Amino acid sequence: MTTTPIIPAVLKGKKHFEILDGLRGVAAVAVVFFHFLEFSVPDYVDNWIAHSYLAVDFFFCLSGFVIAYAYDSRVKEIGTLNFFKLRLIRLQPLVFIGAFIGLLTFVFDPFSSLYGQYGIKETLLMFLSSAFMIPYPLITERYFNLFHFNPPTWSLFWEYIANIFYAIILFKLHKKALWLFTIVAAILLVYVGHHYENLAVGFGGDNFFGGGARIFYSFLVGILAFRSKWIIKSNLNFTSLSILLAVAFFIPFIKDLNWIIDTVIVLFYFPFLLALGAGIDVSKKAKGICKFSGEISYPLYMIHYLFLWLFLSYVEANKPTLMTMHSIMVIGVLLLIAFAHLILKFVDIPVRNFLKNKMR
Repeated sequence: MTTTPIIPAVLKGKKHFEILDGLRGVAAVAVVFFHFLEFSVPDYVDNWIAHSYLAVDFFFCLSGFVIAYAYDSRVKEIGTLNFFKLRLIRLQPLVFIGAFIGLLTFVFDPFSSLYGQYGIKETLLMFLSSAFMIPYPLITERYFNLFHFNPPTWSLFWEYIANIFYAIILFKLHKKALWLFTIVAAILLVYVGHHYENLAVGFGGDNFFGGGARIFYSFLVGILAFRSKWIIKSNLNFTSLSILLAVAFFIPFIKDLNWIIDTVIVLFYFPFLLALGAGIDVSKKAKGICKFSGEISYPLYMIHYLFLWLFLSYVEANKPTLMTMHSIMVIGVLLLIAFAHLILKFVDIPVRNFLKNKMR
C-alpha cells in the first residue's frame, strides 16, 4: 500500500482532494479484511473480498498523482536531498514502529514455535530487514515474505524505489515520454498478470519482481493523470465513490479469467476512479470522515499484519470454527482501527513533527 499524504506541508493553501484521502482509508480497511480471510478462507474462490490485494495498486496510483501534484513544481526548489528527507520523515517512522511490534509478536507469540526454530540470530536479521527495508525472505512456512516482521512493508520498499526514480528522472519527463513509459509498463503488467495468473505478487521471494511491475504502471499512470488533468466533474459523493471502489474488491475470483480481471481493473478502472475522485467537491459533513479515513489508512496498513500473525498461529493451533474466526475478524478490524488511531496520534505524528523541526 502506498501511503502518501494528500496535503504535505509544502502544499498549504492548495486544493485538498478530500475524497482521495477517504478512499485510501476504505482501501486500507478492505486490505485488513482480506488478510483475515486469507487465513480463515484460504481459497480465494471462497473469499468474498478476494480482489482486495489490488488495493495496493490503487495506492500506487494515488501516490503517483499526489507526488506529482505536490512536487512537480517544487523538486528543484527544495532540492533532491530535501525531497528524500521529507519522504523518509513521512514514511519511515511507521516502518520502524511496525518492525518493533512485529519483533514482539514473533518472540512472544503464544501459539507458535517459530521463534524457537529460527533463533536469536535470524530474529535479529529479520528485524533489521523489516526496519531498514532490506528484503530478506526466510520463513517459507509463512508465505516467504520479503519482510516477515511486517509483510506489508514490501509495498513501501517499491514506493521508495518509485520516489527515487521520481526525484531523479520522472519529475522532468515530458508528457510524450511519460506516455511511452506508461504503455511499456502496461504491457509488462499484463505479462506479469498472465505469468502469475493474478496480480497478488511482489510480497515474497518467489514473486519479488512482480511488485516492480505493479508500481511501474500504477505510479506512472497516477503522474500521467495529474499532468494530463484527468479530472471528471460529477455530483457523486464519498459514499458512492467508496461503493465504486469496493466493487473492484468484491468481484468474484475466477481462476481461469482472474489475470484478465486484475489487469483490466488496474489498467483502466483505478485511473478512472482517481479521475472521478479528483473532480468531486466534498460536503462539510463528509470532510471529517474523509480526513479520519485518510489519516488512519497508513498506520492501519503498517500495524495490522503483525496481529494477523497471532491470528494465524491461533487458527493453526486451535482449528476454530468459521463462525468463530469471522467473529474475531470483525472485532479485530474495529480494534485495529482504534489502535492505528492511537499509534498515529501518540507516536507517528509526534515523531514526524520532531523530525520536521530538526530538519528546519
